[in-house]
Amino acid sequence: MADVKPRVKIPSSASAGEAFTVKTLISHPMESGLRKDADGNAIPRRIINRFTCEFNGANVLDMELHGAVSANPYIEFEAQIDAAGEFTFTWYDDDGSVYTTTNAIDLA
Repeated sequence: MADVKPRVKIPSSASAGEAFTVKTLISHPMESGLRKDADGNAIPRRIINRFTCEFNGANVLDMELHGAVSANPYIEFEAQIDAAGEFTFTWYDDDGSVYTTTNAIDLA
């Protein structure tokens, strides 16, 4: 789906042990599977069903999403680092698509 776009906002650097906010948003329609099209046919369910965040390969956050989540899911959480590295953010779609983006962060 060409209109799916993941976006992430983290600081470019942080002090070791300092908590900072991570903000993520993915443009996605999140179709519940309960609606019908103009011809009365059920529109298949298609949601982002899982989100993960890793830092230098270590799991930071792994969450399941369900049909009640709105379109364009926004996820915000706190993180802290002890070394410079790279965050990897991954969203998993019901249709098998996987959307990934990475962001580097340095120590201040």
